[in-house]
Amino acid sequence: QVHVVESGGGLVQAGGSLRLSCAASVRPFSAYGMGWFRQAPGKEREFVSAISRWSGRFTNYADSVKGRFTISRDNDRNTTYLHMNSLKLEDTAVYYCAVTVGGGVDDRPEQYNYWGQGTQVTVSA
Repeated sequence: QVHVVESGGGLVQAGGSLRLSCAASVRPFSAYGMGWFRQAPGKEREFVSAISRWSGRFTNYADSVKGRFTISRDNDRNTTYLHMNSLKLEDTAVYYCAVTVGGGVDDRPEQYNYWGQGTQVTVSA
């Protein structure tokens, strides 16, 4: 059974920063692409960012987070990160980490095989 566990969510003021972490039990971790999605109340789940397998040479970002969020991975720690800066009220959502066997940076949730339970990020005024 694959485990995907997010951490690092919380309450932050607008303009602030947070770093989300995602640990996945897939092995070897480096062989899998990793993605982040989010879902705000009353809205559909939406793509945030993704990083490719191996060295993470390729990344992908939603237009709404480009220039503010950075995805990275540490294969030695079996962990991927989402660094979020200049947070806005509209970034408030549950953030989900996902694993794709395909290894790419797809923005479609159906391309991801394993999902975490999510971590809440709340941005206040």
